[in-house]
Amino acid sequence: MTLSDAICSRRTYYALSNETPVSTEKLKEIVELAVKHTPSAFNMQSARVIVLAGKSHEQLWDLTLTALKQIIPDKQIKATTDKINAFKMAYGTILFFDDNHVIKKMISDYPLYEKQFYTWAMQANGMLQSNLWMLLEDVGFGASLQHYNPLIDSAVQKTWNLPKSWQLIAQMPFGIPLHKADAKTFTPIKERVKFYLTD
Repeated sequence: MTLSDAICSRRTYYALSNETPVSTEKLKEIVELAVKHTPSAFNMQSARVIVLAGKSHEQLWDLTLTALKQIIPDKQIKATTDKINAFKMAYGTILFFDDNHVIKKMISDYPLYEKQFYTWAMQANGMLQSNLWMLLEDVGFGASLQHYNPLIDSAVQKTWNLPKSWQLIAQMPFGIPLHKADAKTFTPIKERVKFYLTD
């Protein structure tokens, strides 16, 4: 699959199996490549990633459901439970973080850009999410991107003994898609892009 193919074929998949098309070593290689080579402003490299599979992956979605049940109305519990259990049925979940210790160090070193560093860190994390999503697509995985933070932040930090400076940004359940993706609609590209090219 070419890079263009991966960009065009990437979709959001909610129904995922707990199987993997690649070895554990290949999965590690994919994740480490994305984290190492995704660019960041001032090369600050503030993104952090945890990959969960097996019981640790299931544990994440169990603690997410427990947190949700404390705040959602009773009439929504079944639908919410079904949704979370669908994520739990996937092969694994990638957790994306920003290390605020790194960001604060950059602010200290370059105070002129204080207001920009958190934005730049978020942009870099978004690029990492996209890069990793396409790399997963390339080897046969499907995925979706979820955001149950900050609801689960403290539970995740405690369960996996993470540094307090790690701020949870997103969760990406992944596995082999059980169904084809729905057709995607697009706003006319001419409404979204303008060219002013000169020789």
